[in-house]
Amino acid sequence: HWHGFFQKGTNWADGAEGVNQCPISPASPENTENAFEYRFTPAGHAGTFWYHS
Repeated sequence: HWHGFFQKGTNWADGAEGVNQCPISPASPENTENAFEYRFTPAGHAGTFWYHS
């Protein structure tokens, strides 16, 4: 879940499990199929941003 980013148009990338996206199963070195890569462009942001799960 991201803090400090406005998710206008990319709310699917907010990371709030069960709210904006389905849960993502943990990945492991042996099983990378469950990995998820967030790709979005934060425009016009300044300050501190962080992610937590």
